[in-house]
Amino acid sequence: MNRELNIDQNELVGAWQERLPEVLNVGDQAQVMADEANHQAIRIHIATAGHEMYSFDFKCQYVDSREVSVELVDVERDGRTTDERTEPIQELAHDYTRHIHECAQSLQSITKS
Repeated sequence: MNRELNIDQNELVGAWQERLPEVLNVGDQAQVMADEANHQAIRIHIATAGHEMYSFDFKCQYVDSREVSVELVDVERDGRTTDERTEPIQELAHDYTRHIHECAQSLQSITKS
């Protein structure tokens, strides 16, 4: 049974902003924002730790109160758009997508209400 997400978007963003850094790699920085066009979605910006200077933008949309769909929107290296199809970037994007799903799982106690 699909249940629509029934939580204030600002509260959701706050919960994600608090929890997401705990599931990311040490040194990675995350910023979570409301998706202004869709109250069932949030936008996530992750800056990688280390010398690569990559940043990833994801759209994370709630399919229902338990499941999220994650879409890679953009990847930049040192502030410039870069080819998202390279193997290292695909591996990083896959890793971050897994972390985003992990964070969503850990927040089910507030999204199921």
